[in-house]
Amino acid sequence: MLADSSLLTADRRQSLADLLNRVADGDRQAFADLYRQIAWKVLALATSTLRDGSQAEEVTQEVFLEIWQRASSFDSAKGSASAWVMRLAHARSVDRVRQAQAARHRDGAYFQQEFEPEIDSVIDDVLRNVDNHRLHAAVAELTPLQREAVTLTFYIGHSYREASDFLGIPRATMKTRVRDALLALRRTEPQLGA
Repeated sequence: MLADSSLLTADRRQSLADLLNRVADGDRQAFADLYRQIAWKVLALATSTLRDGSQAEEVTQEVFLEIWQRASSFDSAKGSASAWVMRLAHARSVDRVRQAQAARHRDGAYFQQEFEPEIDSVIDDVLRNVDNHRLHAAVAELTPLQREAVTLTFYIGHSYREASDFLGIPRATMKTRVRDALLALRRTEPQLGA
């Protein structure tokens, strides 16, 4: 029974190759037969890649248009007809995904450019300077140990491990100092936002 199914598969592969060769000669009936035999696989691949049924149907149509136009480029010495068709389907599906991503990116950039509120740069700079001044004043109110912990971790950018190694203290102590500093800054937050 297994031998019969492998013969059937070989016959089918051969028939797809024959159909492609006939399509290359402009045989419309061969194209219809090819479509009936493999369109479901093309649609399944496109659907799994795109996750959108209508987009997958469009890609399937594009693949078969490409098959009609490029059937003469099929070379059975380089691979099976099924593999050739599925490569076309995969390439078209990936192209559609990339087009959709590019469109989303363009739309996002347009939206950001068109609908982002314009802020006077001078006012923005003044407000930023005021906030920075308030933040520096609040950090100056911290204890020396808290200020040292915040400076090493937030201003300089060391990790807790790096900062604790630098100071020669346990990591848990470093975390406690940072936590206490953040709590102290949070208590002054109304002053920062005012």
